[in-house]
Amino acid sequence: MFGISKRLAAAGVLGLNERNAELIMRLNPRHLYPRVDDKALTKKLAIEAGMAVPELYGLITNQGEVREFASIVAGHESFVIKPANGSGGDGIVVIAGRSKRKRDTYRLGNGMLVSEDDLEHHISNIVGGQYSLSGNPDTALIEYCVQFDPLFGDVSFQGVPDIRVNVYRGYPVMSMVRLPTRISDGKANLHQGAVGAGVDIATGRTLHGVLRNSVV
Repeated sequence: MFGISKRLAAAGVLGLNERNAELIMRLNPRHLYPRVDDKALTKKLAIEAGMAVPELYGLITNQGEVREFASIVAGHESFVIKPANGSGGDGIVVIAGRSKRKRDTYRLGNGMLVSEDDLEHHISNIVGGQYSLSGNPDTALIEYCVQFDPLFGDVSFQGVPDIRVNVYRGYPVMSMVRLPTRISDGKANLHQGAVGAGVDIATGRTLHGVLRNSVV
């Protein structure tokens, strides 16, 4: 284990511990962490900065508001439910459409059907803090479900790929694209089985990909 770590360090590979200790914690004031830990706050700041973000349909902040779910999504066929302070993709539910027979029955990204009661129960769990980083009460975001371009059809399963860029003192220094798979149930989340592929920033071309602990 330690031998591998030394070889990776000698090759210039930045490990998670070093990234967190030497870059994130040292260069970012602690009091600003909520700006990126809380998705609702992050979205608000992005909108104020003029950035394009998925439309927010509604926020559910307490158990009493859970009953408002149906009215929030009444005019939408597809949407995403996610915890504001979640991590690792836990608690995110992607609704791809509704049942043709019953408007209060919804179709998940994998084709399974769930009831309105099921989703309200899930939202109640989010608000109760089941998926939050600290275990404290949380907020459920309900927002537009981004549709991916057919261009990604050959490299992505059902879901939308996303790109992450690490910026150091204003300069992009490394990047990766996360590609949803059948294992990750169409979610671009590495913890749940998406493929992470390095991106050469100068050319935009992908390099090697990793699925869990295996190079693909």
